Amino acid sequence: MTIQFHCPKCGSLIAFTDKHAGQSVKCMTCGQQQIIPEKSGQTPQKIEPKVEPEFPLPGFYHAVFIDSWKIFFDKDNITALVFVIAVVCFRFFTEGTFCMGYFVYFAAWGYLFGFYLQLINETAAGIDKLPEIEMGTSVTFLFHIIKPILVFAFAVFIVQLPFIAALSFFKDKGVTWESIWGTTTVLNLFLRALFAGGLFLFPMAILVAAVLEDLPELLRFDRLFVPVIRAFFPYLVVFGLLAAVCFIETHTRQYESLPILNTAGNLAINLAVQVVAIIAMRSIGLFYRHYDCYFSKSW
Repeated sequence: MTIQFHCPKCGSLIAFTDKHAGQSVKCMTCGQQQIIPEKSGQTPQKIEPKVEPEFPLPGFYHAVFIDSWKIFFDKDNITALVFVIAVVCFRFFTEGTFCMGYFVYFAAWGYLFGFYLQLINETAAGIDKLPEIEMGTSVTFLFHIIKPILVFAFAVFIVQLPFIAALSFFKDKGVTWESIWGTTTVLNLFLRALFAGGLFLFPMAILVAAVLEDLPELLRFDRLFVPVIRAFFPYLVVFGLLAAVCFIETHTRQYESLPILNTAGNLAINLAVQVVAIIAMRSIGLFYRHYDCYFSKSW
């Protein structure tokens, strides 16, 4: 069950599952620390604000590569892990088998994207648990599927906006998506650099969307650049993990009429993608948590 309450400082609506009741969290709008109440509508206990940190919180790499593995062995996360496994298996065995195959694919990724966004949000707020899954009913069922996909799509669009604008500007010169990669010219190299730069900023765009939950804020490119520049090497780790997820996912194969060992191997790769994805999404939230001092100066 979800506990909804308003920040005692700025009035922003905050929501967490009831298993987090009593824990300390930070309002992502104003930064106010508070205790999650026991029931919806209750006024959270306000924690006196601390002095804004001047230096990053140490231990980022340890938190990403060591502490992240602990969540896979925490009994409180069993339900969330079972859900992820069920979604992956359902997509693996049903994709392309009947006319609903596209809907299954769409629904599976919708719920996984929603899970990722919530995981980033809760990790950034200081919660080291996997989020609970809210399936919803009727209309809310579709909402839980469509909204996360639109958020990810909008984040991709925003970071690729310079590339899209440049591509449109040079369209009269015969530049197309295909020609960019087909020939090597100064203009094509420039457009490739814009495209690669957009992909590089994508983790930051998802962080802004997950933490602030205010998509227009993505238009503030200073929110994307400042933390990346100030904590470049930790951000490289975040980007590398997310790139690994995309690389492995593009090389996965769904169920086919193959020997059982081949089928088991393909399913194992699909599940491995989610292990890396969970660590990657946690690393995005941990980037905000450990380098909050850089965000506060631009946010």
